[in-house]
Amino acid sequence: MDMLTGDKIAEAELTDWRKLAQGLHARYLVGDFGAGARFVAAVGEAGDELGHHPTVSIGEGRVDLKLVSADAIYRDDEGTEHVVEWVTQQDVDLARRITDIAAEHQLDADPASVSVIELGLDTARSATIAPVWAALLTGDAEAQGRGTPSDEIRDATGRVPNLWFGDADEHEAPRQRFHLEVYVAPEVAAQRIAAAVAAGGTVVDDSDAPSLTVIADQDGNTGVLCVAAPPAPKD
Repeated sequence: MDMLTGDKIAEAELTDWRKLAQGLHARYLVGDFGAGARFVAAVGEAGDELGHHPTVSIGEGRVDLKLVSADAIYRDDEGTEHVVEWVTQQDVDLARRITDIAAEHQLDADPASVSVIELGLDTARSATIAPVWAALLTGDAEAQGRGTPSDEIRDATGRVPNLWFGDADEHEAPRQRFHLEVYVAPEVAAQRIAAAVAAGGTVVDDSDAPSLTVIADQDGNTGVLCVAAPPAPKD
């Protein structure tokens, strides 16, 4: 099944869900664990009917869900097809069904609170060093390139954050190579940036905002705030 573009995902108007990194994410507020378990059981039944299921986490007062397809089709500029992890129509269909189930259970969504953390490592030799990180982070060599045409490390169980490799020139002078990627809902991005600046941080690069905003702490360590930018308005 073809992966969906950002525009197509936005057009689906999934009010309870936010596109963060590769998947769709939602958080529903529950009164207790039992209410969360009953909701998840209903979600499981809907997933059985559609032949697709979310990743689920139940915590204190909330149920977190992630929807992503492990067999989405991506076509590069040459037309070569790659099997990747990304949002497809089956994720959109199940997201809509889960929204209906939440309404039936009288649960409120809290989309502004969803977030995803990924690790970034700048290197000129991703193919060389990726096996080390696949072994260290997951213990599984298959984690290198899982669900992506690059050398990115992705744990199939979701135990650890994804590690992706950014391009960098070879250099001898010490400098920061690791950084965090923090994915948040678009409506809270400005607030999150303002809070970081108020705490002493500095915006060092907003040339790709709102999609990417690079923020440095007082020691010069940088992190990137990421959002799925809304589609450009149509004429």
